[in-house]
Amino acid sequence: MRQWMLSFAALALVAAPALAGKYNKVISVGEKAPATTAIPAVSADGTKEMSLNLADAKEDVVVVAFLANHCPAVQATEDRLFDIVKSYKGKSVKFIGVCSSNSEMKDVDGINAIKTKINEKKYNIAYGVDEEGKIGKAFGAVKTPEFFVLDKTRAIRYTGSLDDSVMDESKVTKTYLKSAIDALLANETVEVTETRAAGCGIMYKSN
Repeated sequence: MRQWMLSFAALALVAAPALAGKYNKVISVGEKAPATTAIPAVSADGTKEMSLNLADAKEDVVVVAFLANHCPAVQATEDRLFDIVKSYKGKSVKFIGVCSSNSEMKDVDGINAIKTKINEKKYNIAYGVDEEGKIGKAFGAVKTPEFFVLDKTRAIRYTGSLDDSVMDESKVTKTYLKSAIDALLANETVEVTETRAAGCGIMYKSN
């Protein structure tokens, strides 16, 4: 009986799929990113409304950033994000911002608010609204800001925080997001592939 139970346990371990990561409970590094289609968005220059589709990206590296205008942690890191985006100008990197927060906060996180944010702060990424929260849930995003770095095949190579000091830039010692992007551009292995995102919990729309 004991031998049968041990064999069953071993079989269960072998058969169990490798789902989720250390911090992300939905997907893991190495998996293909979920389809991101038809997200109402504002262009990076704030001049037009558009539809975000991950499949349209031709760049070697894509960064999907889950953001929310109302979140203090997003506000604390947005200048750092602006600078990172600027540093890759002319390189094969695309940044996509997604807000999956509850649609009841349209006055802060809706399309019009995002357009204002882009124009006021020169948010230099295309930024969309995932009103039903389907994209955020598919990625397993739970915080804002939370970042996913995708390679040429759109496999996830990094997920987590921007750096190791979200609320205090003066204490940053590790730039996780930038390091992951640099590694992929250099065809190198990403050293730190997952960190715990720190910030505001995403307020998904209740079904």
